[in-house]
Amino acid sequence: MPKSIPDFEVAATGNQRFSSAAFKGHPYVVYFYPKDDTPGCTLEGQQFRDLHKEFIKAGVMVFGVSRDSVARHEKFKSKMGFPFDLLSDSDEVMCKAFDVIHEKNMYGKKVLGIVRSTFLVGRNGEIIQEWRGVKVDGHAEAVLNAVKSMA
Repeated sequence: MPKSIPDFEVAATGNQRFSSAAFKGHPYVVYFYPKDDTPGCTLEGQQFRDLHKEFIKAGVMVFGVSRDSVARHEKFKSKMGFPFDLLSDSDEVMCKAFDVIHEKNMYGKKVLGIVRSTFLVGRNGEIIQEWRGVKVDGHAEAVLNAVKSMA
């Protein structure tokens, strides 16, 4: 049973705001990642970047989300040539809505952090498919395959 997401609004690159309500009627993908400019997060973004035209062709926009600031996102987006916007969730509004902040073990210490997760959100604002605890390699392609099977 698809789960509806609440309305939220966050800052985005390009001096914009992202509002879930504004995307009703349009499917989109949001992928949550821990931190800009780190090896796994960079690779994941590059894979979504490399498949971006296919997502757009399928009528689905892609957004990356972390708790980093918009300024940091702008640098990361520019450096990597990402054609999609990065959303700054510094207040954890989206992280809480999608339940992606969990206790993680970092170098033997327990910390609360973003668990790499991706969501395919349908036209009515419902989660059609979710991937949690994502392994980066091949993930963007798996998401694209789910998008294509939606049509």
